[in-house]
Amino acid sequence: MHCLSPKMVCETKIIADEHSIPGTEKDSIIVSTSQMWTSSSLSPNSLEENLKKDTVSIREFELTDHEDVRRIFYDGIMERIPNTAFRGLKQQTKTQIIYTFITMMCFVVTKSVALTCCAPVLLMGARYYFSKKVIHSFLDCALHTDMSDIEQYYMKPAGSCFWVAVLEGKVVGIVGAQGNEEDNTVELRRMSVDSRYRGKGIAKALGRKVLEFAMLNNYSAIVLGTTAVKLAAHKLYESLGFKHMGVTEEYTLPGMSHSFVERMFFQLRYHRYRLQLHEE
Repeated sequence: MHCLSPKMVCETKIIADEHSIPGTEKDSIIVSTSQMWTSSSLSPNSLEENLKKDTVSIREFELTDHEDVRRIFYDGIMERIPNTAFRGLKQQTKTQIIYTFITMMCFVVTKSVALTCCAPVLLMGARYYFSKKVIHSFLDCALHTDMSDIEQYYMKPAGSCFWVAVLEGKVVGIVGAQGNEEDNTVELRRMSVDSRYRGKGIAKALGRKVLEFAMLNNYSAIVLGTTAVKLAAHKLYESLGFKHMGVTEEYTLPGMSHSFVERMFFQLRYHRYRLQLHEE
């Protein structure tokens, strides 16, 4: 496979729909930096103001972006602590049954309604504690590997790249692409958008940038893996053309101790997605 240098991928600008939500049918309008299609129903002044406000620029990572990139990545992963602890329980039928059994046994043993009512609270507290513990370990691992030196991991290797989304002069989103020459695929990695700027189609624009990069570099497919609990994340991948390839129950993250207590209160489902570009 002959890969283009990441520097050869041109900058793209996106006019984001303020009311669009990633994963819905509403799309961002992608235009080149030298040409924008505008509506004749808007006055020149109001159009210029709207474009200035809502224009998102997707460009390659620069060394000066390092702190903003790490902040966005860190904040995005930290959001998964309550999501995994509480929302994730909805996907764990076996765990729900175990917790119900523990609560019932608490009443059988103690005959106390007050203590029995405390059991679910204690169980949820334990879930939050272990979610925080494991995800902090994962963050520590990520921030000391590829997220510690993006230039080395993504910008220097041929067939890989890292981009940031910029709005109003601020870095508001990130995404990386890491090529694998063995199977001629590229992995979409580390996608995250600042929570203050979501709902503007930024995540979808970042995903399309990876798609553009994969096509320019003649990769056969784009792959990704996610432990995201929120349905919106999965709808986003599907809206970009990805197909769900399967799920791994009780997925193990780096930093997990594999103890019985940890497995009791922390579970993850790992979803695999693939976007086939062409057959080998």
